[in-house]
Amino acid sequence: MQATVSRYDAETRSGAVLTDKGIELPFSADELRSPVRFLRVGQRVRLDTSGSGAGMAITGVHFITLP
Repeated sequence: MQATVSRYDAETRSGAVLTDKGIELPFSADELRSPVRFLRVGQRVRLDTSGSGAGMAITGVHFITLP
């Protein structure tokens, strides 16, 4: 799933992304399997998720690189 970073706090390494389907998913550094240190608002990312619907959670965030 792809999304855009909508909020990010570099100190706490927490924030939220807005998926391409318009769903905002919050995340915290403790919830992610991959370390997130260099996100910025507006950045495109690829997400690993678990669960579905209201129980969906982000488990990984990966940077999208353009050719």
